[in-house]
Amino acid sequence: MDHRIHQVPSQHALQFPALQNPKTTQPSLDFKTILQEEQELKVSKHASDRLIERNIHLNDEQWKLINEKVTEAKQKGVIDSLVVMNNAALLVSAKNHTVVTAMNLEEASNRIFTNINGTILINE
Repeated sequence: MDHRIHQVPSQHALQFPALQNPKTTQPSLDFKTILQEEQELKVSKHASDRLIERNIHLNDEQWKLINEKVTEAKQKGVIDSLVVMNNAALLVSAKNHTVVTAMNLEEASNRIFTNINGTILINE
């Protein structure tokens, strides 16, 4: 076995394209902005069905507020939360940023909620 180092002629060396400066080609986004963009509240199929079945309508402002509060709760260590509003109660996984189920206040008033470690009260 030959342990000598051999010089590779320059015409046989790999040629890599010059790297562009990524700061000049892409707009600069900070980590917080990227994280907030990816943390949009999702609605599970089950929750979507319950919202329709129970005639619960939430406008864009309400969804935005719920999203903000769930994000805030997650930052405080909440994993699963109960979101109580004037017209509905939602079980939300803050960990997955997903609405798990929804019910109107009549149904929610006689229930016991387990496996939640946070409650968000929203008075519109």
